[in-house]
Amino acid sequence: MILFFSLFAGVNQAKAEAALNINADGAILVDAETGKVLYEKNADNVLGIASMTKMMTEYILLDSVKKGKVKWDQEYHVSDLVYKISQRRDLSNVPLRADGTYTVRELYEAMAIYSANAATIAIAEIIGGSETNFVKKMNEKAKALGLKDYKFVNSTGLNNRDYKGEQPEGTGAEEENVMSSRAVAKLAFHLINDFPDVLKTASTPKKVFREGTDDQINMINWNWMLPTLDYGYKGMDGLKTGTTDFAGYCFTGTASRDGKRFITVVQNAKDASGQGGYKARFEETRKMMDYAFSNYTTEQIVPKHYQVKGHKTLPVTKGKEDQVKIYTKSAIKMVVLNGEKNNYKPVLVLDKKKVNSKGEITAPVKKGETVGYVTIKPKNGEKVSFLTEEGQKKVKVDVIAGQDVEKANWFVLMMRGIGNFFGNVWDGISSTVKGWF
Repeated sequence: MILFFSLFAGVNQAKAEAALNINADGAILVDAETGKVLYEKNADNVLGIASMTKMMTEYILLDSVKKGKVKWDQEYHVSDLVYKISQRRDLSNVPLRADGTYTVRELYEAMAIYSANAATIAIAEIIGGSETNFVKKMNEKAKALGLKDYKFVNSTGLNNRDYKGEQPEGTGAEEENVMSSRAVAKLAFHLINDFPDVLKTASTPKKVFREGTDDQINMINWNWMLPTLDYGYKGMDGLKTGTTDFAGYCFTGTASRDGKRFITVVQNAKDASGQGGYKARFEETRKMMDYAFSNYTTEQIVPKHYQVKGHKTLPVTKGKEDQVKIYTKSAIKMVVLNGEKNNYKPVLVLDKKKVNSKGEITAPVKKGETVGYVTIKPKNGEKVSFLTEEGQKKVKVDVIAGQDVEKANWFVLMMRGIGNFFGNVWDGISSTVKGWF
């Protein structure tokens, strides 16, 4: 009666790999609601991430604002390091004045839209007191989010040599931030689900920094897949590009259409000739997005109040009734390949704390009481991978009692005991008599 299965790696990989030929050192495609992995290529290889690093800086900033530790209108006075980095036009930057004062929101928008490196360091200093302290927070947060295969050495994604000897303490001049595609996708998954407003800024195609002043500068979003930019893609509203010689051309994208949202990651993307470039990272992203939107649909696999075949009731001991109806508390929905809804079967797992070794529940039983859960399993033996445990829980729903079952009184229990005793005696006699013949 008690059935169990685990959800691990690799759903429909053969089909996805046949349909896609992603030219990148690492890549992954996931459903943004559940984190279900739909396609992956070298997803656990640790690679450079360049400015995709800034997603972690964004996460920590947004978390700090939410907790009241930082305010959007809080003012920042430019440090020597931030000033020097901001004057480097060979790096992505908005120039900042040495004696300037800037709000957290201004710096955040420069970071999220224009990938401004000095503005990012400024945010690190605001939160951590120094970038060195902030980098510690980045690695701590990565661990707290359950990321694997990562290392942060600065807040920006720059190569440490770009700091010209002033990189965060304890890090080497040739070090860079690294992550696996799976870890990058998991960070992006947490970022847009924990702080969905990040997409309002990430989807801003153009903005003028310090508009109306002598310092104004036009910021064009480096995500050229935003609908109004060069490689516009319908529904694209995030998230972060990254480029260095070490990391190559990288991009974490997210797009939403018709109630479906997906997240993609490409690291060191290249074109058909093996050359990296802006176009390559966006075209490889487009392949995955097109595949996802064309081939996947959110389906209700198990309806609300569903009763598993052969397990519509649960035996009850010491109750006025000897069984209780059980069913799912809610429905299970999941993104699946078109036409494969029926490829999944429900699996019942009873709570061992609620049932005895015979699979019986002891009265009294309350209507709505949880007695276990139902999850789903592919009939063809394939296994399903999710970025997070929370994602796995979304394909698992409680099974509850459909009615009250009161505990029987002492007299009824006594009479049942007597009846069972004589029943067992009679069974024993019958077996003995049968044995004579």
